[in-house]
Amino acid sequence: MSSTILRDAIRGRVLEPGDIDYDEARTVWNGMIDRRPRYIVQCLDADDVAEAVRFAANEHLDISVRCGGHGIVGHAVAHDGLMIDLQPMGAVTVDPAGRRARVQGGALLGELDRAAQRFGLATTAGNVSHTGVGGLTLGGGMGWLARQYGLACDNVVSFEVVVASGERLRADADSHPELFWALRGGGGNFGVVTEFEFALHPQPGHVVVVELQYPLAEAGPPMRLWRDLSRSAPREATYTATIGGATVNLGFVWVGEPGEGSALAAIFDDALTAVGSPERRSVEPMSYLQLQSREDEVKGHAWRRYWKGHYFNELSDQLIDTLLARDADGLPDVSLQAYGGAIADAADGESAFSRRDAAFEFVAASRWRDPTDDELRMNAARAYAATMDGFASGAYVNVLGDDGEHGLRRAYPEAKLARLTEVKTTYDPENVFHLNQNIRPAAS
Repeated sequence: MSSTILRDAIRGRVLEPGDIDYDEARTVWNGMIDRRPRYIVQCLDADDVAEAVRFAANEHLDISVRCGGHGIVGHAVAHDGLMIDLQPMGAVTVDPAGRRARVQGGALLGELDRAAQRFGLATTAGNVSHTGVGGLTLGGGMGWLARQYGLACDNVVSFEVVVASGERLRADADSHPELFWALRGGGGNFGVVTEFEFALHPQPGHVVVVELQYPLAEAGPPMRLWRDLSRSAPREATYTATIGGATVNLGFVWVGEPGEGSALAAIFDDALTAVGSPERRSVEPMSYLQLQSREDEVKGHAWRRYWKGHYFNELSDQLIDTLLARDADGLPDVSLQAYGGAIADAADGESAFSRRDAAFEFVAASRWRDPTDDELRMNAARAYAATMDGFASGAYVNVLGDDGEHGLRRAYPEAKLARLTEVKTTYDPENVFHLNQNIRPAAS
């Protein structure tokens, strides 16, 4: 009876266990997640989302929201609950004259990138094209353009959102301003965003990717100089480092005039080569769309995954030594990505996103196939990341895993967490949206 009521209310599809496409719809990026929703509602529009929210409330079902499904904890899949699947809502509409993009809540970053680049425009949109726009933006939204234009959440002009009551609201600087503030960095705590309006920027899409590879045992001096050079880097350059196995890659991603990027690459190469001979060097011109998809994994959803993250306000010599003090095998791969620039320009109080003074974001990420390796891999990632705890200044909410209340306090300072709690209490007093890095309302 309940499923009939739900199907009659929804224009999109309603999937239940045993239905064709049910298993595909519940599969997310982390292969460790094997939960079975009672209903998967594949919404076609905001009215479908509102009906699904109201139905779940009436039936006392947990609600989860799935877009790209990249969240490492698997919050997108509500076991024995109702999963709102936004994937059918993937349209992107660009107004080139007004430099605006309207992006439905189920769109992936690649869809936004391609639509905007047709007009020589772009906005900050992550590093992997099959990530969901919604999850990335609601948590903040780091990307290769962030040092020039700010985080993804800094570029949102308005949200269309379905709140816990099932009501559809528009949140912007003038309408529901506290909700607008909270949605820019507070995660999925406050409702289901069915449409984002983004500001776009002129961006022809020229990219230069620079990498010098060093043996792990010889990477200390080059990495110290890489850190020093990052402090005065132009905003077009985002300095990056990766550590995996027995190698360390040091470089930067340049999005801007290609001649200037190549010139900076030559200076960078000369400087680092003077303190250590790289095993390999690469200066690769490409388009912005190629950059945005170069880290895509076509079969990525088959991997089991775990990660831990930190923010660092500086990379001290001691921290660099700690990062490099690792065996070649069995540890997670490491990525470091520089912040600063326009990210730090925004006043801390402008949005819920916090830790704008971070110099680098650190992620230690493991992936594996065999379920019997789960505890071994997760414990190794925890132990390695824990050696950096004393250097950390916080964490990015989008890379929090099983961190609970401690994780929230790493992502938000006390005053912001109190303000977020007030917004939560206003718009979701019963904590209907709790499958996230949950900010509980005051009464719960």
